[in-house]
Amino acid sequence: MNATPKQTGFFDSFDGTSIYYEVRGKGEPLVFVYGIGCLINHWNPQLKYFSENYKTIVLDYRAHNKSDMPDNEKNLTLEAIAKDVQGLLSFLKIPNAHFVGHSFGAQVLCKTYDLYPDLFKSVTFVNGFVSNPISGMFGSDLPTKAFETIKSGFELLPDAISTIWKHSISSPLAVPLSALAGGFNLSLTSYKDIEIYARGLSHMDVKAFIDLFEQMMNYDGGPVLPRIECPALIIGGKKDAVTPVKHQVHMHEQIPNSQITMMPYGSHCTQLDLPEYVNIRIEKFLREVMESNEKVEATPATKRTGKKKSRANKASSKKGTSVKKTKVSVEATSLDAQDSVSK
Repeated sequence: MNATPKQTGFFDSFDGTSIYYEVRGKGEPLVFVYGIGCLINHWNPQLKYFSENYKTIVLDYRAHNKSDMPDNEKNLTLEAIAKDVQGLLSFLKIPNAHFVGHSFGAQVLCKTYDLYPDLFKSVTFVNGFVSNPISGMFGSDLPTKAFETIKSGFELLPDAISTIWKHSISSPLAVPLSALAGGFNLSLTSYKDIEIYARGLSHMDVKAFIDLFEQMMNYDGGPVLPRIECPALIIGGKKDAVTPVKHQVHMHEQIPNSQITMMPYGSHCTQLDLPEYVNIRIEKFLREVMESNEKVEATPATKRTGKKKSRANKASSKKGTSVKKTKVSVEATSLDAQDSVSK
């Protein structure tokens, strides 16, 4: 497959922070947002695949990689990142798009939807969560205590902690340790991709990482989920020890008419472990959404309005009756049968 030409650039966000972005391909706009401390290369298999038929858009978060640190530290927040996402689409003159978010990217998209629901044609969450992911991680409070220790240490000895951070994350041991923690499946994910991620994370400003990590811990997108009206797909990895299946199941139960697929051998980076299956599943979902939209657009406006009024009258006549949400069954994807993904 030939590489699709890439357009790169920067735009000044709402507070003047310079944000880096990349655009590939033509077609329906499809925006990818990554996890905290990650790199655009986390989406490489998806960008190569979807850029053939979609206009794919990726950006570096503020304080990440090629994007700048905000001058005002108070603007290093989830809300600021959500404004960056909206600002990029406005800059590119794109009124709405399909979105895919991985890990912390699920919180980013949840906050973006909360602020700008009209931006969304659909949303896909990969190994996502919307509340504190490290509470009870690995069945203990050790991750929370470890973060508090790092934060306290940085406040006392910022230079020393920054040096330790850089050397520990770029250490050859970082890759196998992250795999043992459930971050990657080494039998499936390219070792090079994990090394690139570790190098990128080691160069991130420690204060910025701590501030955003604390934002991630404190944010609760639970109240937003029932309000998501666009089509939603949730993908999880059954081997994900970082954000276990319970997070994705919770999202599925709270988002009306959402779909869910669990990948049997997927770790916390299912899109890198099993890119072909993830791509096929997302494409199936996107085609369903676009076909549904085409049918709606082909329906005469008067007929659509009549149906809405009919439903509204029917609902209002049932006073005192509670509306039951239809629960979509969990789809278990088999790696032995591709049809189970694409049908």
